[in-house]
Amino acid sequence: MMFSKKALGMSRRDFMKAAAVGSTGLAMARFLPFAGAQEGTIDYVHHFTSETEFLGMERVIALFQEQYPGITIAQENIPNADFMAAFTRSVQANSRPDTTMVASERLADMVAMGGLVDLTERVTNWELYEFMPANRWEGVTLDGKIYGVPAFTFVDWMYYRADWFEEAGIEVPTTFEEFREAAIALTDPEQGRYGFGLRGGAGGQGFITDVLQSFGSPLLDADGNPAIDRDAAIEAIAFWSGLYTTDGVVPPSAPEDSYRQIMDGFKTGQTAMIWHHTGSLAEVSAALEPGVEFGTALKPAGPAEHVTRVSYLYNGLMSEENADAAWAWVSYWGENEPAIAFLEETGYFPVSEAIVNDERITGNPIYAAALEATEIGQLPPSFVGYSAWSSEVALPAFQKVLVGEYTVEEAVDEMIVGLEDAVS
Repeated sequence: MMFSKKALGMSRRDFMKAAAVGSTGLAMARFLPFAGAQEGTIDYVHHFTSETEFLGMERVIALFQEQYPGITIAQENIPNADFMAAFTRSVQANSRPDTTMVASERLADMVAMGGLVDLTERVTNWELYEFMPANRWEGVTLDGKIYGVPAFTFVDWMYYRADWFEEAGIEVPTTFEEFREAAIALTDPEQGRYGFGLRGGAGGQGFITDVLQSFGSPLLDADGNPAIDRDAAIEAIAFWSGLYTTDGVVPPSAPEDSYRQIMDGFKTGQTAMIWHHTGSLAEVSAALEPGVEFGTALKPAGPAEHVTRVSYLYNGLMSEENADAAWAWVSYWGENEPAIAFLEETGYFPVSEAIVNDERITGNPIYAAALEATEIGQLPPSFVGYSAWSSEVALPAFQKVLVGEYTVEEAVDEMIVGLEDAVS
């Protein structure tokens, strides 16, 4: 059973689709160890949001249909901000969908509530397992057990208006200080132009933890205890919030701006720089000319550490009912053809090293920053309580600084206490 409309308190999106998909017995034997029934309807719950992501998923489903005509995929979108609440309700009500997206920062919470199926045996017997380096599995492994299959890669980078930088004679920034100076130089409120599109609304919590670490503050120590360095955190939040409160280099709407707002602001000429990942490349490229109007670069380095994220989005099983058909779906995302098809529609990097070295990636200069990021990228934080702390404590505290309700010190102190509560 899927997350119901009633349980979610929301309507399903109009683009809810179903596609039939399956395979021959030989293909089953190749890709499905322990193969059983390869038919029926498989629920897939995800948090795709953009048009390009849906186009990419449609192509993957269509390819899957050719190989597995006996399986129907019934997919449902849950907004990212509501995803964990919906996941929790489905587990508590025992109304689980068959398969689900799994983000590494949510893994500990998902496993702690018994919401995911252990896939270790299936994964280690999977023919494509050998093409996935060990670091691909770190974000979906807990206590030696594997709970998902990597579907695609989030590679963080920065978009910048190449034409604006060239016109102003400014070099692409490589450090936080250079980044701030460039943002100031490129801001002209009278012309409706701002140096940076700050994501202060939903989804902005990840950047808060990145900036904390960039200024030298960990979240946890080696033993898993709360370890925010208050002084470093105050510097970090002062810098990040100061782009809005002091420097005025971000749009006035920044405290509420989420993905759609920062993306539209960049595409329409409101902002000179934004931080995101390769998954938005297709959308940006449809509005601006790559290499002429916009370029891509590594996110700048902080004063203590150069933090950029390379993380993997996984698909896992929530139910063992019809597990063989569900496994066929989640493992299919690791094959070459769907990986390249999804890349072409979205810009999301494949997971397999063999595919990443494909000429279609290495020969495209716009991907150079992403390839560089994969060399230094780190997985995002992942521990029990992180998802709730980052979205329900850290982000609201930061927003209160932006709107003048908190001082930086008050926000940091709330983050520290909230983290202690989250992991206690």
